[in-house]
Amino acid sequence: MTQATAKRNAPQDPDLDDVDARLDRLAALAGDVLARCRARGASQAEVALNEDTGLTASVRMGEVETIEFHRDRGLAVTVYFGQRKGSASTADLDPGSIELTVEQACAIARFTEEDPCAGLADPERMARVFPDLDLWHPRPLDATEAAELALRAEAAGRAVDARIGNSDGASATFGSGISVYANSHGFIGRERGTSYGLSCSLIAGKGEGMQRDHWYDHACCFEDLAPPESIGRRAAERALARLRPRRVRTGQYPVLFSAEVARTLFGHLLRAVSGTAQYRQASFLLGHMGKPVLPRGIDLIERPHLRRGHRSAAFDNEGVATFDQPLVVDGVLQRYVLGSYAARKLGLITTANAGGIHNLEVSTGREDRDALLRAMGRGLLVTELMGDGTNLITGDYSHGAAGFWVEDGQIAYPVDEVTIAGNLREMLLGIEAIGSDIDRRFAVATGSILVGSMTVAGH
Repeated sequence: MTQATAKRNAPQDPDLDDVDARLDRLAALAGDVLARCRARGASQAEVALNEDTGLTASVRMGEVETIEFHRDRGLAVTVYFGQRKGSASTADLDPGSIELTVEQACAIARFTEEDPCAGLADPERMARVFPDLDLWHPRPLDATEAAELALRAEAAGRAVDARIGNSDGASATFGSGISVYANSHGFIGRERGTSYGLSCSLIAGKGEGMQRDHWYDHACCFEDLAPPESIGRRAAERALARLRPRRVRTGQYPVLFSAEVARTLFGHLLRAVSGTAQYRQASFLLGHMGKPVLPRGIDLIERPHLRRGHRSAAFDNEGVATFDQPLVVDGVLQRYVLGSYAARKLGLITTANAGGIHNLEVSTGREDRDALLRAMGRGLLVTELMGDGTNLITGDYSHGAAGFWVEDGQIAYPVDEVTIAGNLREMLLGIEAIGSDIDRRFAVATGSILVGSMTVAGH
């Protein structure tokens, strides 16, 4: 067993109970940095400060391999001299380093060309209400407990079947973070959060017939985490199911994206409707606001104030107040995903998405994955995607994939080393059903997605 930066049984974060005092110190430091920027002539400024701690315990074949602790902090400052912008950052919060960082940001701004879209978000859009999002659940794990959780997951998986002959390991993680964002509008926002995770990867079979698969869970509250034994057993079951894969004949088939990979389709949509892609004219959905991008009946709603949500936040990276808002209604795109800069480039208003989307909920049907398999009849169930062959400008889509061939609505046999291809615009409009088996481990919550037709190329 190795150790990265601390003793084996050191508590992960001795300051967890002092979080309010730590946030007060960061807030005071943010105010000091803004004052330094004003003293150097900046017309506007913003500063972000963070402190993060974490622990990861990794095990393999019943033995502890690594214990890693980390403690990070940082400061990022952006100044505006009129519409000239400069940014600098540091991980050293000593007064001398902060002074140098502010000087560097100001120097960059003085020699940068003016940009008519540069500047802070509009002051009237700053958040003024800060609901309790229930993201702070400190339960520090020491190295011994974290390692035991990982060992339990791996042991449960290896015990499922004698054909689980090897392991890629299991890990348990804990992290906590606090941050402050402040700007010269007088806004100051504080955030804090904890995270816990468990993962296990197992290998079934022998020699060239070996197959690997994994499972994992993560949550901001330890009590919400799946039991380690269930993580290990799920990883084992997935690896065993992939044994003795067969080839498939190249052709056009319906494809069912299992819930754990289905979110990637909406990830591509989000990239395509981002403000940056739109003003750079680098999107297959260029100018699609007000037009259909999904079939009728499908809604995508952003809900940033979900309690214990993976991307819940009262404000975005510019301090703009977040709020529930639709992205797609009845298949029609309602807006783009905008921060202030992209909004100004497009002549629009920020959607409070500087830094990305916050908890996107996808409307789903009443049928689970098994029902969707029966509806599909014959085709490919995808449970893993490899590589990234997506062209965001044209929408051309090509990925390596693994999963299962389906006949008569039932899983017939596993397949791997296939390629699935299509065009994202046609794929999104060609969605025939979204299952009720919602995977809530990510900021995009969706069930399995059935696409009516794609090219499946065997090898």
